Amino acid sequence: MKEFDDFNFSVDKYTKELTRECVGGSDLQQRKKEIEAYNEQTSAMLKQTCKKNYMQFIQTAKEISHLESEMYQLSHILIEQRNILATMTDGKTTSNLKADSIEAESSAATEDVENSQATRAVKEMVQGFNGNLEGKTFLNEGALIELDANDYRPIQRVFFFLFNDVLIVCKVKHDKRLEFLTEYDPKRIAVINIKDLDGVKNAINIITPDGSKIYQSITAAGKSEWIEKLEEAFRFDQQKKPKKGQAPQPPNRSKQQQQQAQSKSATPEKLPEQSPTDAQPKSLEDETPEWLSTASEEIQTLVAQRHFEDAQSLIKRTQEFLSMAQPKPKLLQADVIQAKIKQQEQKLTNVLLQELSNSHNRNLQIALREVRRPLKILVEMGRSRQASATLLKVCTVSLRVAQREARRNNAEISELFFCDLTQVACDFLSAFEQQPACVSALVVWCNAELQYFASQLIKHYLTKGTSLEAVAKCVERVRKPATKLTEIGLDISYHLEGLLRTTLESLIEESKQRLLDAVGRTEESWQPYNLQTKSNLKRLLLELDALGIDVRAQTTGDTWLSLTQSTVVFVRQFLQLTEHCGCLAKGETLLQSLEHLLRDLFLAHHALRPPSDMSVDPNFVMKNKIFLVDNLLPIAIEKFRKTSGRQCETMRELHTKLSRQQGAPVPRQRSVYTTDVF
Repeated sequence: MKEFDDFNFSVDKYTKELTRECVGGSDLQQRKKEIEAYNEQTSAMLKQTCKKNYMQFIQTAKEISHLESEMYQLSHILIEQRNILATMTDGKTTSNLKADSIEAESSAATEDVENSQATRAVKEMVQGFNGNLEGKTFLNEGALIELDANDYRPIQRVFFFLFNDVLIVCKVKHDKRLEFLTEYDPKRIAVINIKDLDGVKNAINIITPDGSKIYQSITAAGKSEWIEKLEEAFRFDQQKKPKKGQAPQPPNRSKQQQQQAQSKSATPEKLPEQSPTDAQPKSLEDETPEWLSTASEEIQTLVAQRHFEDAQSLIKRTQEFLSMAQPKPKLLQADVIQAKIKQQEQKLTNVLLQELSNSHNRNLQIALREVRRPLKILVEMGRSRQASATLLKVCTVSLRVAQREARRNNAEISELFFCDLTQVACDFLSAFEQQPACVSALVVWCNAELQYFASQLIKHYLTKGTSLEAVAKCVERVRKPATKLTEIGLDISYHLEGLLRTTLESLIEESKQRLLDAVGRTEESWQPYNLQTKSNLKRLLLELDALGIDVRAQTTGDTWLSLTQSTVVFVRQFLQLTEHCGCLAKGETLLQSLEHLLRDLFLAHHALRPPSDMSVDPNFVMKNKIFLVDNLLPIAIEKFRKTSGRQCETMRELHTKLSRQQGAPVPRQRSVYTTDVF
């Protein structure tokens, strides 16, 4: 089959060579089978390779997502550290402050000139830009290359103009002119440094409201400069805020004495009056922590980075702080902050519910393992009802997919279903242990899943025409694992019996009619049963011993039984049927139908009579009937009791009734010869 892997493979040439080599149709059929087998093998290999590549792609995508979130987090941490260092270096002397003020004035004048020049350049050079740049601070400009996010292939050349509150993105046309593409708010974008790879260097990832985009700088210094300038634009408003002065120093004694003298000499009319409205904003501003004002943005960042636990703890901390601040004077913008926190809490809840609903998997264990993290956070947030409903929906999908695959593979579905149900119930109760109101949702869900399982069981395994043996085995395989749920306090056996009762009763009635119709169909010679060989007789005796009845007393000679063949067949069939009925009779609802089945079948065979025109020994016929009543019927009653754990009252009454009706053996008829000789 190496010819198929050749790049220059020709179908016509291969067909001609094949017909030339093969002799007759048998060789061609053999080669056809080999080609089909190779085709199936190649298809299977391609499927496996495709699946393997797809799983590797998913893993790589997850790793990339985690790396992006970590880099985004590191970027924020570095920015905060830089701000802390900046605040620590602000403690300067008054002389330095004056020098700085002079330098600031000169730098401000220089910045104004640069801003005006940059504004004029943007209006003149960029086609299609109509934005207002008045009053904006120019930070940086430069050319970059936009790359494809999948294969890092260059897409187009772009040119950036960065101001304090706007990033203008332009396309560099062939004639070196700039065409306006879009603009972004630097506070709504995130910059992630991309590690240098073999084919890509000096690249950055900018996450915008439109999606993630990758840009490449010409040099490493240009890349670092863009990262720094974009972060500066992100923190521009915070840097421009008036900085707090030094902490007030305790006055010396001389100053205190001067102040006391001035206060004594001043009259009350000359004291400046300060309205409460003038003093209130200062106190309010002092009482509002900085972390509280930025809590909403920080929560949004944590949710974007998938740090759900930190976001939930920050929400809880903020709510506790606001609730404790209620007796005190009202904080500045407390209502606005509280509304934002509630909005972020609702967004976090929606994200967690989405994570929970997307956790369904073909494997229930994997699905339950994936939902533990969002489930725990939702319970702590007080969203137990929504979390329980979503969790049960996920379990429904996984449960039904597993059942469908088990039926397709002819696997055991009953054990699988009840094991999965037990696992779901255990995980549910452990997750909502402190929420008793959610247990009712679990009970309702178990009821719905049990109804679906019973419908699938009836549809695929308890169909019309199913033998009673298959029905008994199916029901027994369902009952055993169902009773194990009582260990966790969930008893569904009675409900399961009710769901299957109608179908089982119809199958029992159908089997009863089929068995009664089969009685007497075979022709009976009413002669002792000859098994031909000793081995056949021994095999039959061992088989009957396994069923619980000993017929060695009925053997005569080496190969004979003093019973008819139909009686022996009926004994084997009746004992097997009794065992199946005993399995089904473990449920009390089917006991009466099964007793009537056994009674009617026994009476039908017991009522068999030889034809009137057949010469049969009546004592032999009576012997078969006595064997059925005295030997078979008590063993069947005891077997039914051991299997089902219930007394078969109908069969006991039948045994008592038939024992009384048996009379003495009828004398054998003799031929009477008449003669006229005296």
